[in-house]
Amino acid sequence: MHPAPSVIVFTVLSGLGFGFLTYLNLGLILPQGLGGFLAFAIGYAFAIGGLIASTFHLGHPERAIRAFTQWRTSWLSREGWAAVLALLATAPVALGAMGGARPGLLGLIAALLCLATIGCTSMIYAQLKTVPRWNHWTTPALFFAFALTGGAILSDLAVLSAVLSLGLTALLAVAFAQGERRFAEAGASLASATGLGAIGQVRVFEQAHTAGNYLLREMIHVVGRKHARKLQTIALIATVLPAAILLLLPGGLVTVLLALAAHLTGAFAARWLFFAQAEHVVGTYYGKR
Repeated sequence: MHPAPSVIVFTVLSGLGFGFLTYLNLGLILPQGLGGFLAFAIGYAFAIGGLIASTFHLGHPERAIRAFTQWRTSWLSREGWAAVLALLATAPVALGAMGGARPGLLGLIAALLCLATIGCTSMIYAQLKTVPRWNHWTTPALFFAFALTGGAILSDLAVLSAVLSLGLTALLAVAFAQGERRFAEAGASLASATGLGAIGQVRVFEQAHTAGNYLLREMIHVVGRKHARKLQTIALIATVLPAAILLLLPGGLVTVLLALAAHLTGAFAARWLFFAQAEHVVGTYYGKR
């Protein structure tokens, strides 16, 4: 599928923000006073910045508010509600932290809402049977892994960050390997797309149109195998690198920033591939596979 920059920025940054807010709400780190204000402000900045970025992919961003009306059937709508509730529930926790108070029960509720937001974001993609690469347990697992690993790095939890980074890299390797087989396992073909398989071998004789259309522009994206392999290698190296940085270098702000930079490099590379390598079954109808 077409890897829209706005959606890539949205999924990476909002996940990082809500992952970081999860640790703050659980009290795994307890910044107080001005430090507490800055910590929660950073979490809000990533979370809200990512959500705002998502609207740039809409044809009519001013209509985004209408997404909140479809919560019964749409994971996108549920994500919107979960995000708003998570940010609202986090606000009093942040105010309390500035005064030295521990999160308590409200912090637990806010943390669960942050995790629910990440889960809803992942299900926007994991629910799509028309994209076999996404319709797999590795999709929500990766969304949670990236969010919680990035949040742990921002929280300066060195040992936990290292463990999560190693787990994320292993999970990413599994997702890359699984993704290569998912389309074939789904059984989608030109014959199934046209319903003409019963009468013989089906092939494209001529395209049904003379110009591009929405489906070709948004649902079909071809990425070279050599290019994909290179980006996969970058993603795997970048996601495991924070473990080495945090365990081998002395603690401090510079070390955290280096680890975060490596993590985000891996996250953006992996998320670009997440979209660029996703094959929609509609491509079989156009003979694009």
